[in-house]
Amino acid sequence: MKLKGGKQESSDYDGGSKQKITLWLALVVLISALGSSFQYGYNVSVINSPAPYMQDFYNQTYFNRSGVPMDSGFQMLLWSLTVSMYPLGGFFGSLLVWPLVNSCGRKGTLLINNIFSITAAILMGTSELAKAFEVIIFSRVILGIFAGLASNVVPMFLGEISPKNLRGAIGIVPQLFITLGILVAQILGLRSILGNAKGWHVLLGLTGIPSAIQLFILPFLPESPRYLLIQERTEKQARQVLQKLRGCDDVDDEIEEMRQEDQSEKEGHFSVLSLCTFRGLRWQLISIIVMMMGQQLSGVNAIFYYADRIFQSAGVDSNNIQYVTVLIGAINIVMTSLAVFIVEFLGRRILLLAGFGLCCVSSAMLTLALALQTAVSWMSYLSIMCVIVYITGHAIGASPIPFLMITEMFLQSSRPAAFMVGGSVHWLCNFTVGLVFLYMEAGLGPYSFLIFCAICLATVVYIFFIVPETKNKTFMEINRIMARRNKVEIQEVKEDLKDFNTVPDRQAEITSSKEL
Repeated sequence: MKLKGGKQESSDYDGGSKQKITLWLALVVLISALGSSFQYGYNVSVINSPAPYMQDFYNQTYFNRSGVPMDSGFQMLLWSLTVSMYPLGGFFGSLLVWPLVNSCGRKGTLLINNIFSITAAILMGTSELAKAFEVIIFSRVILGIFAGLASNVVPMFLGEISPKNLRGAIGIVPQLFITLGILVAQILGLRSILGNAKGWHVLLGLTGIPSAIQLFILPFLPESPRYLLIQERTEKQARQVLQKLRGCDDVDDEIEEMRQEDQSEKEGHFSVLSLCTFRGLRWQLISIIVMMMGQQLSGVNAIFYYADRIFQSAGVDSNNIQYVTVLIGAINIVMTSLAVFIVEFLGRRILLLAGFGLCCVSSAMLTLALALQTAVSWMSYLSIMCVIVYITGHAIGASPIPFLMITEMFLQSSRPAAFMVGGSVHWLCNFTVGLVFLYMEAGLGPYSFLIFCAICLATVVYIFFIVPETKNKTFMEINRIMARRNKVEIQEVKEDLKDFNTVPDRQAEITSSKEL
């Protein structure tokens, strides 16, 4: 900031533009992602491999109680509940984001969240001993609540502690650990390891270990400096935390940028209702809803559902399908890791367009390949290629970038509410796909992928015309870009920023809201 005519004049701060990752920053990222995001991915796939043995346990338990075998329809209902309670719990967890992060902070919320995971791990690990399948279904709800909080709070926390030149790469790390969790669950779920009649309850109970690690280590790591300065009003502590995270004493530029953001938010924090009705954040809100819906309704769960039979049709032995599934999980990790390294070079917008574009094209080609595979022998191999291309597209763009965009498109006052909305849409769409896909598949067969193709195409069109590039920009710079999209008077926004001590504005529109 420099003085001009007695007033403070803002400049586009370059704080964080040349920052490198430090030991403290790396530790926060690692522990947050390992103890939270890893769990999300682990519990997505942990019940897939041991499913037959768990269903046998359900049936045997019912028989021991009643003396008659469980009806197949009732068994299907119980298993559907076991699967679907996880995303439903995720929705409930998303509803807790706004009150918890505002009252307990980002780090405090993650610590509280570990209670859900550890409790569920103990319950599931002892479910066989207790002879109670109801405990597993209940635990899946608890784990869903944990995942709903983790999937929102971790990207928010890491986005707020990251320098702007590393924000994209660090913002993808949670998704990387989600894919790592999926792969670890697939490996441990092999029949030769824990995916068998004797080991499935141990497999379910292992989910508590990363949470226990986070519970012991995270208290010694820093809180978000933005939360400390803007919400807790403890600038001295925020400065000390930022110096520790950056590994240097000169953090004046970033502190000043936080002050600017603070001055633009003097009317307080947004609730979900005020966020949904506030015209100055209209396009940000629509954008995250579209991207979250596109992410979950693009058919990624259907791809994994079809994967086994696609590989079987290509001649893969049924006993080796489990190893092919692990291979797919490994490809998912490799592609997500690639996104970590290229997001700051190519930008968020390119990865979103490329990711959803690849999903769109591969869905269309997969429909063709599945429809013709009985008539044309080599179509089975085309199906495999389509699955790999689809997973690549989702891993580089559709999966990791939307949560990163929520962090970047909203300021401190509206970010918790935005994550609550985005997370709720994410989990509701996840739940919906799990609920209706079996009926879609029964009615449409491989042509159900045409629906996913259309959704991916619509998402690509929206992103191309509406979503801006946010690479290497401060939160305030991104806010100004969206102010134009929301038809805010740009000149007035600039004047507010020039003298932010005299004209508080509310998130860059903000109180005047003049339309062009």
